Amino acid sequence: MRTPYDTIGVNYADLRKPDARIERAIGKALGTAKTVLNVGAGTGSYEPADRQVTAVEPSVEMIRQRGPSAAPVVRGYAENLPFDDDSFDGSMAILTVHHWTDQRKGLREMRRVTRGPVVVLTFDPSHRGFWLADYIPQLVTLDEAQMPRMTDYRDWLGPVEIAAVPIPHDCTDGFLCAYWRRPAAYLDPRIRAAISSFWAIGDVSEGLGRLARDLDTGAWARRHADLLDLDERDFGYRLVTTR
Repeated sequence: MRTPYDTIGVNYADLRKPDARIERAIGKALGTAKTVLNVGAGTGSYEPADRQVTAVEPSVEMIRQRGPSAAPVVRGYAENLPFDDDSFDGSMAILTVHHWTDQRKGLREMRRVTRGPVVVLTFDPSHRGFWLADYIPQLVTLDEAQMPRMTDYRDWLGPVEIAAVPIPHDCTDGFLCAYWRRPAAYLDPRIRAAISSFWAIGDVSEGLGRLARDLDTGAWARRHADLLDLDERDFGYRLVTTR
């Protein structure tokens, strides 16, 4: 069975390189876990090199792009993990939950197979403030439709800690908000191709046309001058960790 990332994932490994600052936050959340399950593992971003990692990924294209040093991978789905109860010290799911068919079932499966912390990097759909939504308002609607609410994680996983993950201005991982201080990047079709939101929305030419004009005239820089001196900013990304 083909998955969306069999199409979206082409050249994904080149454009979605793990950011070391985000990687440190994930590693800290995993605590002392020595065996780690990575669910929706993609090309292997953020898999800790100093732990024994097992990856689960449904997309053949993403599995194909995993490097020779990447963790062993099982083709499978979050909703039906092929492991016994309490098989791993910790588990992680990085910017993937919104793609799952049954988010509640997938997270409960992670809880079932994990003895220790379950760590999820996700996005809070109630967060507002990303300027790109002024040009492409469909982003807000998409987030509300795709993303679990923060209260859902408590309902599905039990007690959790939720921490903001500020995005650095030079973030190396090309997810949606990574280019918040590099607006011209969103005009590059190759960069957009590695961001699932653009695939989900479809035609964004009208909004991108307005962005291009505002960049040419300097209107964007004047409107968002406060961003240009910031090294990082909170755009709604959250690290959810079970207690």
